[in-house]
Amino acid sequence: MRYSLLLLLLCYVTGTQAQQTQKPPLHGKSWMAVTGKPLAAAAGAMTFQKGGNAVDAACAMLAATCTMWDVLSWGGETQALIYNPKTGKVIAINALGIAPTGATPQFFKNKGYDFPPEYGPLAAVTPGTAGGLCYMLAAYGTLSLKEVLAPAIDMASGYAIEAQTANSMERGKNYIKQWPYSKAVFLTHPGEKREAPEAGEIFVQKDLLATLTKMVEAEQTALRNHKSRKEAIMAAYNRFYKGDIAKEFVRGCQEQGGLITMEDLARWKPVEEAPLHINYKGIEVYKLQEWTQGPMLLQSLNILENFDLKGMGYNSTEYIHTLYQTMSLAFADRDFYYGDPYFNPNSAIKGLLSKDYAKDRAKLINTAHNDAGAGPGDPYPYMGKTNPYLHFLQERSLLTDTANRKPGGFVPKHDATTLLQHGDINNIYAANTTDSAYMDRLWRGTTSVEAADKEGWVVSITPSGGWLPACIAGKTGIGMSQRLQSFVLDSAQCPFNVIAPGKRPRVTLTPSLALKDGKPFLCFGVQGGDTQDQNLLQFFLNVVEFGMTVQQATEAANINTNQLWLSLGGTTIKDREPRPGSILLNNNTTEKTRKALEQMGYHLSFGERTSGPINAIFLDKVHGTIWGGSSNHGEDYGIGW
Repeated sequence: MRYSLLLLLLCYVTGTQAQQTQKPPLHGKSWMAVTGKPLAAAAGAMTFQKGGNAVDAACAMLAATCTMWDVLSWGGETQALIYNPKTGKVIAINALGIAPTGATPQFFKNKGYDFPPEYGPLAAVTPGTAGGLCYMLAAYGTLSLKEVLAPAIDMASGYAIEAQTANSMERGKNYIKQWPYSKAVFLTHPGEKREAPEAGEIFVQKDLLATLTKMVEAEQTALRNHKSRKEAIMAAYNRFYKGDIAKEFVRGCQEQGGLITMEDLARWKPVEEAPLHINYKGIEVYKLQEWTQGPMLLQSLNILENFDLKGMGYNSTEYIHTLYQTMSLAFADRDFYYGDPYFNPNSAIKGLLSKDYAKDRAKLINTAHNDAGAGPGDPYPYMGKTNPYLHFLQERSLLTDTANRKPGGFVPKHDATTLLQHGDINNIYAANTTDSAYMDRLWRGTTSVEAADKEGWVVSITPSGGWLPACIAGKTGIGMSQRLQSFVLDSAQCPFNVIAPGKRPRVTLTPSLALKDGKPFLCFGVQGGDTQDQNLLQFFLNVVEFGMTVQQATEAANINTNQLWLSLGGTTIKDREPRPGSILLNNNTTEKTRKALEQMGYHLSFGERTSGPINAIFLDKVHGTIWGGSSNHGEDYGIGW
C-alpha cells in the first residue's frame, strides 16, 4: 500500500511529462502521418512506404478523407502550409474556391437572405481541393498522381464505411432527397426504414471512381507523350477544371439551380503565397493570410505575450479570463478586417500584427470583468495610414446591440453540445438532452492532415467543404462546397468580405506551423469552425507555456468563446450575432473557478469535450525523432515509423 502511494506521489511530482493520456503518443524515426480517419492515416503510411515524402503522404491522406466524406469531399477547399527543407522556407498554398458568376449581394438579398445559404448548389464556391492537391504534388511531391490516388481510387470502388459517416447520411437524408445525384449515391437502401448505408457495409461510389480514373488517365497519357512528371500531373488538373469532368460538374450544378460556369472553373487556380508569421518568445509561428481566420491566433499570441501566463497557472480563473478577453479582441478584428486580400488594396494585416498594436490592445483588458462590448480596433495608424472604414464601424454598431445582449436560448452550431448549464441560464436547456448532430460534428468536423519525414518536409493541411449532406454535381460523384455562406452581404459587417464573383470568402480553416531556431518545431490543426484557432491557440500554449507533450496538449481541456460573429450556419443576423460572455468550460472546472467567472460577467456552460480533435506533430531535435499527437475526441488517427 505504501509503495502504491509513493509511486502515485512520484508520478505527480514529476510534472506534466508523466501525466497519462487516453491515447498513446506516437513516435517515429522516419515519418509521421496523422489525420481524421484511421483508413486515411493508413493511406499516408502506404504512401510513405512507397518511398514518398511528406507532401506525397499528405496528398494521399487528403484524397482518402475526401473519398470518405470526412466532412469534406472533392468539391471542397484545401489550405496548406509546407516547410521545404531544401530552402528552409515555409510555403502557403491557397486552394480555396471563388464565388461564381452572378453571386452578388443583391442576388441573395432578393431571396431574403442576410447571408448566403448553408446547403445546396447556391452555397457552392468553385472546387479547390483537386487543384490544390495536384499543385502541391507537382511542385513538392515525388510520386505520380496514379501512385498517390491509388488508396482513394481503391476506396471509391468500395470500402467498409464507418458508423459516423453512415449515420451522417441517414440524419441528412431529408436534404439529400432534394438532390437527385446525392440521393443516388448516399441512400443505398431507398424506401427502407434506414436508407443510408449501415456501418461496415461496402460503400461504392461509381461516379467518383470514374472521375478519379479520368484524372489518372490524363496523367498517364501525358507521360506516354513524353511530358514531365509535373506536366503530366497538371494535365489531370486541366481535365478536372477545363475538360469533360468540368463540363459534367457545371451541367450538374446548373441543373440543380447553381451558378458555377465553365469560365468560373477555368479562371480559378491555386495560389502559392507568402504565409504570415509572428515571433512568440523565440518561436516563429506561421499561419495563412487573412482570407482565413489564422491571423487571429497570431494576434492573440502578440497580446498574450504581455502577460505572465505560466505564472497564472493552466486554466486558472485569471488565465481563462485573460485568454477570453484576448480572443474577444482578436475575433472583433477578424470579424471586421479579414477577407480576400487580392480584392482589396487596403489590407490592415500589417497593423493588426504589429507588436505595438498588440500592446495597446492588451491595455484594454479589464482584469475584473468581461468586456461585453469589445470591438474592432484601428490598426491603420500602426501602418502610418488613416483608416478608410471608420464610417462602416459606426454603421456596424447599429446591426446588433451586443454589449447589452442577454445570453438567450441560442447555441451556435459549433458549440451546441450536451451541456450542463450553470448559473442564470440554467433554465434554458434541459441537462439531459443530447444533441447528437453536434456530437457527430465535434468528433468528425473539418479534417486536418499533418505529415513529416526524416528529410525535413513538414505539411499541415486543413481541408473542408462539400460535407454531408452534400449536393453532388451531376455524374461526377463530387459534392459541392458550402463555403459561400462565409461571405457577408453588407460592408458594415466586414468591408473586406462582401461577396463578389471571383472572390474568395474568409474561411475558418487554419493549418499551423511553428519553427524554433530556424527548424520545424510543431505542425498542428483541428476541425471546428470558429473554434479552430481558439483550440489551436490553447494547444500551442499548452506545449510552450505549460510543458505538455503533443499528446497531452491535444487531450487537454479547452475553453470556447461565443463572443464572435459566426462564420457558418443560419441565414439571418440573429443566427450569427455574438453572444457576449458565453463560455464553454470543461466539466472538470472547479466550483471556485465557476463562481469567480460568473462574478466576472460570464455565462457558463459545460461539456465533457471542449475542443475538436486536434492533430499535431512535434519535431524532437534532441533525439532526432518525430512525435505525433491525435486527440481523444474523435476518430482521428496517426501512424509513425
